[in-house]
Amino acid sequence: MIRVALVDDQALFRAGIRMLVASQPDLEVVGEAGDGREALDVIAATRPDVVLMDIRMPVMDGLAATAELLTRPDPPKVVMLTTFDLDEAAARAIRQGASGFLLKDADPEFLLAAIRTVHAGSSVIAAAATRDLFAHFAEAPRPVPPAYSDLTEREREIFALAARGLSNAEIAAREFLSEATVKTHISRILTKLALRDRVQLVVFAFEHGLA
Repeated sequence: MIRVALVDDQALFRAGIRMLVASQPDLEVVGEAGDGREALDVIAATRPDVVLMDIRMPVMDGLAATAELLTRPDPPKVVMLTTFDLDEAAARAIRQGASGFLLKDADPEFLLAAIRTVHAGSSVIAAAATRDLFAHFAEAPRPVPPAYSDLTEREREIFALAARGLSNAEIAAREFLSEATVKTHISRILTKLALRDRVQLVVFAFEHGLA
């Protein structure tokens, strides 16, 4: 079972998500909270695998709660919920370490798939949307770290495609490789650059002017 926590100040919205999640045989809601401060206590008590975290809440917003949560040992994966598809707060949350963002009006099947994807460790939630988000809120590029020079020529090619939001299947088709080979390359790239997942790869590319 994938354990899910819901954090949103709108009780009706939480009830809808709870019913949706509870309808799935492999998912369960283990905790709910109406603000970020309450969320930190609930998450500590229930140890969820995935947290759906609203950005804008009273007492403590989702950004502050996520920042504090991700300093804890073995934190859950955090997916930010927002009403804006180009949201600077969502971009900040992903830079802090959130695994991605979802629009509150996303299709139910997309939300369920996102929970499973994040739990599986892929942390790819609308990678193309993440790319658009960072393109919109791009800051002055930082110097490229020395670790980037450790990538092979093939790894740099795959890095560039992944930074554009392409999936493993799309990269495999474009580069005439198997998906397993692409997955291996992605894993090596993440290890060399000390990145947690592909969303962080997109962030890295934009922060260093490589996208």
